[in-house]
Amino acid sequence: MLERDTAPIDDCWNRIGIRGDLSCPRLREFIHCRNCPVYAAAAKRLLDRHAPACDDTEATDDIHAQPIQAPARSGAGSAPPLSALVFRIGTEWLALPTAALAEVATMRAIHTLPRRSGAVTGVCNIRGRLLVCISLPTLLGLTSATQADPAATSKALPRLLILNSAPRAVVAPVDEVEAIHAYTPDALGPVPSTLGADRYSSAIARKGDRTIGVLDAERLLHAIHRSLA
Repeated sequence: MLERDTAPIDDCWNRIGIRGDLSCPRLREFIHCRNCPVYAAAAKRLLDRHAPACDDTEATDDIHAQPIQAPARSGAGSAPPLSALVFRIGTEWLALPTAALAEVATMRAIHTLPRRSGAVTGVCNIRGRLLVCISLPTLLGLTSATQADPAATSKALPRLLILNSAPRAVVAPVDEVEAIHAYTPDALGPVPSTLGADRYSSAIARKGDRTIGVLDAERLLHAIHRSLA
């Protein structure tokens, strides 16, 4: 059994690097912290170790962070509804069961990692913690998805979904977050082959003319785990 790496990561980039007082002598050579081997080594440690699940209970001044809470269950004798967060990527509307989510946070800088490709796009600082950033469009095969009409989404704000992906929490940027909805079994239908994320969807839901792909949390989190290997 692997020994858990619990030693704190020295976030020197926040103290003396580009997000600090710029006093680091390495900046003259590497220009930016993301080009520095110290930053790369910290990112590698983050990727290699077993980080705790994202159940952060520390106080936060991020008033836009929204812990996920499932709606109340229906009355006794009926099947419990599926609680899922509805969000948008490009023109695709998707829903992910809230059991796989820890938090919705405001968008912030994503720092790229050297020699990494595929679904892993970099790392993101969430209240002092570096979390791996995943591209859901790449993971779900939505890289060719068309962009939504700017006029129709002018008030939409990008968000970060913080996912409870074992053994480490990860973040995933999305173009818009709508709300948490509770779907009864009879409100869900089979997945059509025309759905962009059909490989990772277990059902579809409808809201007016909108088709929402309900993601299979287990399949998605398994794919995320593979992408981190």
